[in-house]
Amino acid sequence: MRIGDLARRTGASVRSLRYYEQQGLLVSERSPSGQRLYCEEAVERVEFVQRLLAAGLSSATILQLLPCVDAPSSDNSAAALERMAHERVRLSERIADLIATRDALDEAMDRARRLQPASLTG
Repeated sequence: MRIGDLARRTGASVRSLRYYEQQGLLVSERSPSGQRLYCEEAVERVEFVQRLLAAGLSSATILQLLPCVDAPSSDNSAAALERMAHERVRLSERIADLIATRDALDEAMDRARRLQPASLTG
């Protein structure tokens, strides 16, 4: 499939797909006219990459995890597990920070509501 088709099927922009390829996260072949052509499995790959990026992993980190996805082996799995454990700790810390920020916002909203006239808090 061509890059525009892959973009439509995954919701990724063409620019993002080019970036994924540049970073080694996605592979394409070239048509005789030089257009990028992707296999059907590219849809799953892009969705996987998007989920990891949305979770806060960098493209460099994702690239380190891909060997375990592409060619599972005990060596690849061990390295990927170590990296994923590190990322899990980092994400847990980020979640804790977000929860603390949300709680602080809730407190500020409660204070602001208490200062509103009774007719506005209804």
